[in-house]
Amino acid sequence: MAMMELLLKENVEHLGIRGDIVKVRAGYGRNYLIPKGLALMATRANVKLIERERQRLVKLAEAELAAAQSLGEKLSATTLTFQRKAGERGTLYGSVTSMDLAEALAARQLEVDRRRIALKEAIKALGEYEVPVKLHRDVTAIVKVVVVSDAPAPETASAPAETAPAAE
Repeated sequence: MAMMELLLKENVEHLGIRGDIVKVRAGYGRNYLIPKGLALMATRANVKLIERERQRLVKLAEAELAAAQSLGEKLSATTLTFQRKAGERGTLYGSVTSMDLAEALAARQLEVDRRRIALKEAIKALGEYEVPVKLHRDVTAIVKVVVVSDAPAPETASAPAETAPAAE
């Protein structure tokens, strides 16, 4: 199994953060990380380049963290309500997915990539849910999601029903 050393240009989940030198399988590095612009070969020249950019990267990381914390506070204060058709036992005809959540957040001017919404599986029942949104490696916000039935509430018997006059 051939391994290679790469210098990460971006944070890669389960691998490392920007500026780290990591060992990965050659195929993963050659076919995914390098073409996507996530990593460079860990040569002396590239390491020196990254060290010169480290100050800029530190400032960029601080700005990203501040933006993620600000967005996280807004998301934590957000409650999304979805009306869906449901059966008698509260099971939805369809589901609420991360795409639905991302669109509802976008409608409130809270732009979040749907891949950052950590919904383990689609919501398929009525109720209240807490959905984590991973904004940054250090910031995870919890969005409250309420799924209600769109069926009209049953009418109460308090109002008498009016009858039409009989035709003569």
